[in-house]
Amino acid sequence: MELSSLYKAMKKTLLVGVLLFGTFFTACSTKEVYEPKSVQGEWEKYEESKNSIVDTSANIALLDNGSVLTNKGIFATDINASQRVISHSNGWVITASIDGRVELISEADVNITKEIDLKKSIAGASIDGNDLAVLFADNEIAIYDLTTKQPLFKEQEGKYIATDSRIVNPFFMRGLVLFATLDGKVVFVNKDLKKRLRTVIVSSEEDFNNVISLSVIENKIVAATGYKILSLSKKEFRVKYELRTIVDDGHTIFIATKQGEIISLTPDLQVVSKIKLPFAHFYGMISVDDKLYVLEKEGYMIVVDKNSFDYTVHEVDFDDGYIFIANKIFYIDDKKILTK
Repeated sequence: MELSSLYKAMKKTLLVGVLLFGTFFTACSTKEVYEPKSVQGEWEKYEESKNSIVDTSANIALLDNGSVLTNKGIFATDINASQRVISHSNGWVITASIDGRVELISEADVNITKEIDLKKSIAGASIDGNDLAVLFADNEIAIYDLTTKQPLFKEQEGKYIATDSRIVNPFFMRGLVLFATLDGKVVFVNKDLKKRLRTVIVSSEEDFNNVISLSVIENKIVAATGYKILSLSKKEFRVKYELRTIVDDGHTIFIATKQGEIISLTPDLQVVSKIKLPFAHFYGMISVDDKLYVLEKEGYMIVVDKNSFDYTVHEVDFDDGYIFIANKIFYIDDKKILTK
């Protein structure tokens, strides 16, 4: 089987919930599409890529030649055909087979590898020193010692029906491991004591309720599912939005919704600015300096000024395919759409 065909088959098995969601959304949507009132010409910032994307995860993509793409650029390696990419974490590329054989490849030297057999499918993983934090596909969370290959912490989280494909890898922060679960929670585990300290619910919908974004903005933990955003510090704030995508610039949160809205929020989730583009279906959003670049399904690049929220629309040429964002660039199939 060709590499691209194999990865598509594996991803179909692991993320069947996403396919179910796509069928549901298509059946329930109308035929109306976004039609901008004014278009400022064609987007001319393109580059061709020598290789196509055949698999993606939260912060890493696999190319059809076996190399991987991260925010640091292309990393030349040769991923085993039985593995799929899971994450890029602290100088390591983490891959796993469908039955839980995990391999870590050093970014500094591809000849340096680590392996651990976890016996079942994993959805996300991160490494810090000798600790491997894992989110399993059945929503179990765990920390393993890579030397002894033994679990240091393991607990089962709640059941879920289906997930969004945007699964967040465990997050190491100030002696803690933050697990973004598949049933809409953030679990705080003490890294040294290997003990659960706290569990915070982001949202509690029945399906497609996994956490799709987790970051720290002005000392606040901001987490989002497809239904709600949580801002957590001394107080908890939650707001409801049907999210397409969410980004931040370290000070302000920017979201694009299924209703065609682009909104800026404070870290406390107060609305700063908003625009609405009827029937727009957003594929992704990038924050660069004082601009937002938002890619729309019908072939448009929407450029929004972060301060005034004035925007322009440009025609952009791309074909359907895997979409991945890194280095302030939209990677789609074998094309790169630049933002600067």
